[in-house]
Amino acid sequence: MAGAGVIALRIGDWSTLRPAAEIVRRAVFVVEQALPEAEEFDADDPRSIHAVAFEGSVPVATGRLLPDARIGRMAVLAPYRRSGVGGRILVQLIELAAARGDGTLTLSSQAYVRDFYARHGFVAEGELYDDSGIPHQTMRLRLR
Repeated sequence: MAGAGVIALRIGDWSTLRPAAEIVRRAVFVVEQALPEAEEFDADDPRSIHAVAFEGSVPVATGRLLPDARIGRMAVLAPYRRSGVGGRILVQLIELAAARGDGTLTLSSQAYVRDFYARHGFVAEGELYDDSGIPHQTMRLRLR
């Protein structure tokens, strides 16, 4: 894990958290995974609740909760993976969904991180499928 600072989570809308979320998502999805930047930022961003983790003023992880009870765009900068920060964001998004009355959450997990979501109660459904050249798995979590 990089740094030794305290990790703080911020929850907000796209207009507030966009600069920080873009830094993390661009580093993980566009640079590291070579996904097209044109597909990374979409019309769902302004409609979603965003969570960003910061070490000091540096954004290190992000995720979003869409109005239709989907979690997406979970991303953690490489030096912070396996530090627990991704789990903190996921738990926060689950709690927000439960508080607004969502009954079930879904997400599209990259296959190599399915165990991460399973540790948080998500269950794999269906077969693996390709999304932009990366194997993905639909996963679901019942909240009530």
